[in-house]
Amino acid sequence: MLHGPKDTQRRARSLRQSMTLPEVLLWQELRKRPAGLRFRRQHPAGSYVLDFFCPRHRLAVEVDGEVHGRGDAPVRDADRDAWLVGEGIRVLRIPATDVLRDVEAVVLHITAKARGDLPLRQPCGLPPPLPGED
Repeated sequence: MLHGPKDTQRRARSLRQSMTLPEVLLWQELRKRPAGLRFRRQHPAGSYVLDFFCPRHRLAVEVDGEVHGRGDAPVRDADRDAWLVGEGIRVLRIPATDVLRDVEAVVLHITAKARGDLPLRQPCGLPPPLPGED
């Protein structure tokens, strides 16, 4: 369902007040500006609200809980990702379990993606490499 800009902004404000635990943990780290990168949380983009957005590198970071694998969520996510890519925004999906398990590794992975150091997807669900590893 498409929403007007004011509806999307209201929804973004509301979502900032009801972030999930993985989103809160990740935001606590991203707000420190890792690698000098600035992120916004619950950022409106068209009719969507992005979990996190790095404007400088046009990177959307989505924290996906188990609900993203159920029902029509995968189709909605694919439609949303396609729209974002069409707008020149890269999308990085991070499983919520990864954030809970090792938020520091997730932040390293996100900063590397933002700077273009790594491909957007990790093969076989492997954790991201540490800086200096190939």
